[in-house]
Amino acid sequence: MNGSLKMKINLFTILFVSLLCLFNSFSNAQNNTTFQVGVILDLDSLVGRIGLTSLLLAQSDFYTLNANYSTRLELHVKDSGGRVIGAAATALNLLKDVKVDAIIGPQKSAHANFVIDLADAAQVPVVSFSATSPSLNPRSPYFVQTAVSDADQANAIAAIVKNFRWSRVVFVYEDSDYGHGIIPYLPNALQEVNARVSYRSVIPVSASDDLILRELFKMKTMQTRVFVVHIASRLASRFFPKVREAEMMSQDYAWIVTGGLTDLFHSLDSHVVESMQGVLGVKPLIPESRALKSTSTKWKQKFLHDYGISEPEMNLFGVWAYDTMWALAMAAERVGVRQPSSSPNASDSNSTNIFATDISLTGPKLLQALLETTFQGLSGNFRLIDKQLEPSSFQILNVVGNELRGVGIWTPSMQISNRLSSSTLLKGVSWPGGESATPPKGWEIPVSGKKLKVAVPAEAGFPEFVKVERDPETNATKFSGYYIDLFEAIILALPYAVRYEFVPFDTSNSSMSRTYDDLCRQVFNETFDAAVGDITVTANRSKYVDFSLPIEDGGVTRTQKIEYDNPNDQWFFLKPLEKELWLTAIVLFVFTGVSLWILEHRINDAFRGPPAEHAGLIFYIPFVSLVLTNGERIVSNLGRLVIVVFLFVVLILNSTYTANLSATLTTWKLQKADTDVTVLIKNGDYVGCREGSFIVSYLKRLGFDEKKIMTYKHPEQFDEALSNGSPNGGITAFFSCVPYTNLFLNKFCNRYMNVGSPYLTEGYAFAFPKGSLLVADVSRAIIELTDNGRISEIKDRWIKQSACNYEEPNPSDVAWKSISLKSFGVLFGITAGITAICLVLFFASYLYQHRDYIQSIFSSGTTTFSKIRAMCIHFDQRDTKFVRANSLMNPNGYPAHPSAVVPVSSNDMPGEDGGVGSNSDSSTATATAEQLGSV
Repeated sequence: MNGSLKMKINLFTILFVSLLCLFNSFSNAQNNTTFQVGVILDLDSLVGRIGLTSLLLAQSDFYTLNANYSTRLELHVKDSGGRVIGAAATALNLLKDVKVDAIIGPQKSAHANFVIDLADAAQVPVVSFSATSPSLNPRSPYFVQTAVSDADQANAIAAIVKNFRWSRVVFVYEDSDYGHGIIPYLPNALQEVNARVSYRSVIPVSASDDLILRELFKMKTMQTRVFVVHIASRLASRFFPKVREAEMMSQDYAWIVTGGLTDLFHSLDSHVVESMQGVLGVKPLIPESRALKSTSTKWKQKFLHDYGISEPEMNLFGVWAYDTMWALAMAAERVGVRQPSSSPNASDSNSTNIFATDISLTGPKLLQALLETTFQGLSGNFRLIDKQLEPSSFQILNVVGNELRGVGIWTPSMQISNRLSSSTLLKGVSWPGGESATPPKGWEIPVSGKKLKVAVPAEAGFPEFVKVERDPETNATKFSGYYIDLFEAIILALPYAVRYEFVPFDTSNSSMSRTYDDLCRQVFNETFDAAVGDITVTANRSKYVDFSLPIEDGGVTRTQKIEYDNPNDQWFFLKPLEKELWLTAIVLFVFTGVSLWILEHRINDAFRGPPAEHAGLIFYIPFVSLVLTNGERIVSNLGRLVIVVFLFVVLILNSTYTANLSATLTTWKLQKADTDVTVLIKNGDYVGCREGSFIVSYLKRLGFDEKKIMTYKHPEQFDEALSNGSPNGGITAFFSCVPYTNLFLNKFCNRYMNVGSPYLTEGYAFAFPKGSLLVADVSRAIIELTDNGRISEIKDRWIKQSACNYEEPNPSDVAWKSISLKSFGVLFGITAGITAICLVLFFASYLYQHRDYIQSIFSSGTTTFSKIRAMCIHFDQRDTKFVRANSLMNPNGYPAHPSAVVPVSSNDMPGEDGGVGSNSDSSTATATAEQLGSV
């Protein structure tokens, strides 16, 4: 009885608690704010079904764990039918009729393009966990990708390429928004690791099997053996079996697939997986956790219950969909109660807006709350950066059997870590074919395919280097020359056979100007497989091609014409000194003569006489000092000082003139032989170089005007241009590389020579595409042929030793030129200064001694001309203090014999004050005054 009563009481208690919980739940449900969320998915696709299962499971799990939340999300699931128009129609219905606060989806990038525009107009956030195209995010402020963008995996793929030192890849992608979305991120990422996309293969989504095969055979004939594939699983199911059929899933091939395919790998048919053996792939890394394991178990049960089939695992799209629902639910809780519009009839007040709603403020707030939401989800740390899921690390996977085996992990810091071995990166990779563990080289010469097309410059200048001839009868092209024979010898020295054919590259095409830089770009674009000839290694060209070891020395030289001075020229004797120096010396001579006449005229009989004799003395004494000792006696000390200094100048000038005149008779010189190119630039001289050469741009960088740079093809044209010279339609200097210059000087003996030091550049080399295996093998062959002397033999066969027997003159010897005024500037200045000082002292003494006489002249009332004439008459008179000294000297300037009788005129007799000719200066002044009065 007691037990039965106890059982009844327990049952009643349980029933009461259950009713109470039910009442509380009903009460909370009545008080909760509901956010309407639209879901647009392709429910017939695997991704759509996986996503919907994750969303419903996440909704249930979230509100079970957060029953006390005041908000709820109500899902309105719509099927797009896998069509763009279906996605747009369902979005329009959700926005206009249901008036949703947010949209999850659409599933594909192509569908998202249309839905985004509709959501923008309604200011409703669109959240997609499966549209991973990078081009979608910048389009709209209301579009959010809760998935890792395809752009993020580009760096992981580039890291794989860098790890195996591949330099070129072929990019295969489908012709859709999903396929185009990764462009240009992948090429840019490859460029960062010094690799490039050599070819892009665009496969239509609906491509037939024949079209796929034709494209594969086209890629098979190429040299690149690394392929990056970015296609959806549906197209991949047809693509990879055709790859195996084309025998391209074999040894020496490497295939890399993107995350969109690796994530759906387990959904592929077995025959597709079998055709993908050895393929590498990348996939965002999902960290293992208890929550992921338990949720995955529930997810499998629900998926089996809903669709009757079992998926092996909750894939990446399912994890992202689960986290998306949690993030949106958390954001809704942060927003709280929806705020109505200020107008109760918002739709009426804004009838032109089909999306007008009484909750128009919910969308922007919900978006802001979503962007600020962070939590630890199934995929790891959930955080949105620039409206995209924060980039995570990537797994590097390898298809082995029916599984994807992890062989490495890539982190955003561009580093690859290895799970199997810390010392070797990506060790244990199984490659296509399964015959070798050695990574493919990534590049192969298609021996069974086309021949290598080797470009040869058709106009190489000297035929000794390269000669291209066309047989008029057979129309066949014949290639010969040093570089042709050398290339053939190198190919024979390779450890494998290479089939090739020479193709002329015309640098003188009349339709356009083609240079050697264009030739390298043609190799880069794979128009040619190699280039052989006189191709200089430059920094610009190395951006497009890889060069072998240089086969010739480098350097740019300057060649100018040798010109001999003509000793039979009637003005030859004037060339040792420049014109300015000649004129300045003549002026100095005349100035010295005038100075001596002024200093000696009043006291020296030799400087007196008729005016004609005065002029003769002025020019005679300085100029005769150049060759003879001066025969005229100098009496005054100031005159002696002037003549001593002048004779020192004459000695130096005479010696310099004699030495330089001798040099002109024994030394050859260059026409404008200035070792500095700035002189050529300043003078505006024309210079020349080879047509199509990099030297054209090199001369521009040196500072030459483009109009002053002439280009020629053949050495005979350079000979003619240098012979004519710059002013006569020719050139002053010829710039060329060292091998070309040497051959040019050997051909034209004793007519031209190099000037100055060569400008350093790399030498001639053969050009190959970036990453070509031939570069290393050809370089090794060049070293081998150099060591055994084979290259020297080939060179001697084509380039004979010069028959010229002259020794190249030293640049310091040939740089002869006339002596300039600058060389004598200081010496002339000192001489003129001393002479001027002597004149100043003389005139100061003269004016002081005769100050009374001069004062009387200037105090007279005569004209200025009369005063000057009186001064000149007084200055012309003999100084009486030196008369008797002169009378005691013989005409040759030596003392007379004591017994000799020297007649003295009455005019020479001294007056009372010791004057000569007149009694005093006062009497002379009186007489002069009388003369001035009569004038």
